[in-house]
Amino acid sequence: MLDKYSESEVHVDVVEKRSTSSIAFGLERMGLIAVKAPILSCIVLAVLMVAAVFGVYRIKIDDSLSQLFRSDSKDYKQYEAVTKRFPATEFDVLVVIEGKTLLARENLEKVRDLVTDMQLVEGVRGLVSLFSARQAPEPGKLPAALFPPDLPEGAAYDKFIETVRANEIIRGKLLSEDGTLALVVMSLEPSIVSSNKLKQTIGEIRKVMADDLAGSGLNAQLSGVPVMQLEIRNAVERDGITYNVLGLLAGCIIAIIFFRKISFMVAAAFPPMIAILLALGGLGWANFNLNMSLNVMTPLIMVISFSDSMQLTFAARDRLIAGQDKVTAFTNAVLVVGPACVLTHGTAGISFIALQFSDSDLIRKFGEAGLAATIIALVAVLSLVPVFGVLLVRNEKIFAVKFQGADAGVQMLRNFCYWIAVRMVNRPGLYSLIALVMVGGLGIIYASLEPRYRLADQVPDKRQAVEASGRLDAKLTGANPIDVLIEFPKGADLYSPQTLKVIADVHSTVESAAGVGNVWSLETLRRWLAEKAGTTDVATLKEYVSVIPEHLVRRFISAEQDAVVVSGRVPDHDSSQILPVVEKLDHALDKVRKANPGYEIAVTGLSAIAARNSANMIEKLNHGLTIEFILVAVFIGLAFRSVVVMLSCILPGIFPVVLSGTVLWLLGEGLQFASVVALTVSFGLGLSATIHFLNRLRLESKPGVSSELAVERATVLVGPALILTTVVLACGLIVTVFSDLPSLRLFGWLSAFSMVAALVADLFILRPTSMWLINMAQKIRGRSADGKAA
Repeated sequence: MLDKYSESEVHVDVVEKRSTSSIAFGLERMGLIAVKAPILSCIVLAVLMVAAVFGVYRIKIDDSLSQLFRSDSKDYKQYEAVTKRFPATEFDVLVVIEGKTLLARENLEKVRDLVTDMQLVEGVRGLVSLFSARQAPEPGKLPAALFPPDLPEGAAYDKFIETVRANEIIRGKLLSEDGTLALVVMSLEPSIVSSNKLKQTIGEIRKVMADDLAGSGLNAQLSGVPVMQLEIRNAVERDGITYNVLGLLAGCIIAIIFFRKISFMVAAAFPPMIAILLALGGLGWANFNLNMSLNVMTPLIMVISFSDSMQLTFAARDRLIAGQDKVTAFTNAVLVVGPACVLTHGTAGISFIALQFSDSDLIRKFGEAGLAATIIALVAVLSLVPVFGVLLVRNEKIFAVKFQGADAGVQMLRNFCYWIAVRMVNRPGLYSLIALVMVGGLGIIYASLEPRYRLADQVPDKRQAVEASGRLDAKLTGANPIDVLIEFPKGADLYSPQTLKVIADVHSTVESAAGVGNVWSLETLRRWLAEKAGTTDVATLKEYVSVIPEHLVRRFISAEQDAVVVSGRVPDHDSSQILPVVEKLDHALDKVRKANPGYEIAVTGLSAIAARNSANMIEKLNHGLTIEFILVAVFIGLAFRSVVVMLSCILPGIFPVVLSGTVLWLLGEGLQFASVVALTVSFGLGLSATIHFLNRLRLESKPGVSSELAVERATVLVGPALILTTVVLACGLIVTVFSDLPSLRLFGWLSAFSMVAALVADLFILRPTSMWLINMAQKIRGRSADGKAA
């Protein structure tokens, strides 16, 4: 099948002897420095690796649920101010106790024991439960507890339970309407939530739950911000180990299978692994925090660097088989393949730069970290592949003789690539038209994708927090807080008639808003006093506020008494469903604002921030991806100094993105943050195959060689390495399916799918498209020459 190429032509391309301008402007020559001083380079590497290890230990984990929306916007600044003045939700652990026999006398006693014991756990500063409810107050006395020390029995107990279920403080807020679910809101010390002691505290709470409810038949789960943060923290730490180990194994196994020599496996697989260590160490020294997005940096660095390390190793291996000594072989590999390596890292860098246009600090930080990792990976690969090759490869002549006639695996891939190339160059115009129609059709489907965001997608879904939140959504209108901040005009008093009326009006408006439930505020206490004690006296209200524990008061009244919060809860639905609720509520509050000028009233909370900003942020990222298409195409065209090359890379570059978008559409996923970031980065990384092919095609296009033959030769020479690297890259990314974080799983499988789609585009779209464009350019030049001659 490859008879038209001699053995030397297939295995070694003597382009080194030709004077060709570098598409990387000579930057690839940094790899030659290490070849000239391999021992010194290893010493420098050892020092850098030691420094990197210390840098890795400096990395901290950012487990904040609001990190995705962290920005300089007015909405976020307001939300941040509210969480500082009213920090309850940041430190609340939600204990969800459920069972059909919840209100049975024996079980209720066990739940009360549980509530008592949980108050004694270190780090718990107080809690609210159905046992916090009070009876109607008697004149001049504080109200007694609703639950007596000894619960009644028989018919008296049944009557008592009816009273409990009808209590307006409990019903629909701390006890579900059907009496099968109870909510305990436990407030932790802020110092515990922000420290490593959180794991110990949550563990102790779980132990108390298991011990006190043993044999009751009741199910108890934990949710709330601290629990979600802990689960995110644990997932990030666990995923980091998983990605490193599985990515390492995938790279080593595939490299050893095809290279069949330890030295080549080390040369191909170890530079990416060292690049991971150096990049993470550098991020640590630069004070980057590890979070849900940065946690995927490990497989990304593997993706960025492994592709080029494989290309360099393949090129050097072919030259060794052709008879060159190891220094010459690896030097020529750097000179020939190195420019494409620089350019692939350049396109990946542009992808990360495109993320800087996001409004999210998290995504911008991810872009910054990715850009830094790309630069580190480039230097590591160009320097370490030739160093390891020169130091580890032994007996080149024996190796050449052994593998010249026994290279079945690589030869099989060459035959496959040749088979494809011959068919693609036969009818390039037809295949190019089919590709154009296909990309256009897929693009229309991609354009119909709608933005999607749910808080549950940012939290481990194989743990308790998400499941417990789902139970609250089903039985108590939701677990996610939505707050209305009321700031008083200067000089206004908390207990003035106007201020209390404003709070009452806002409370009523939030209560009547469709989709919002479990509403609490100072007005809740005022109403209860009016109904049970028959008093609306401000002095009595002040007295009751003064005896309530400080941590409960701070839920609704600022320490300076210049602002209050009316807090409700909404289910964890997609942001597109929450946004109408937020907008209608905000619009309904206009009436209160108009009647009370000077009082600042704003709807805030993480649910409101997400609903308002997620769709806009996702759309901006998507538009940025469109701009990236153009920038990368122009960048590649300028590097190759060719309009033909610029046009050639457009269709194969867009194809993986629109095909992946179509898969999302078929799955009903929509566009999430993770999917847009995955597509943005995958576009830059997927062009690696395109750039290596175009670089090889440029070197094969010389006088006397037809365009068809040049395309075939380029395909045969770079195809096997492209196929192997795609397999390794996909394996490196697909390991994220083991993550407990839905967003990372989505990022991983979508990125892996995009990489495979990029290989398909490279083999079946790039070949005929570049062939057709080359032929068209030759015809245009021919007509121009004929015109001048005439």
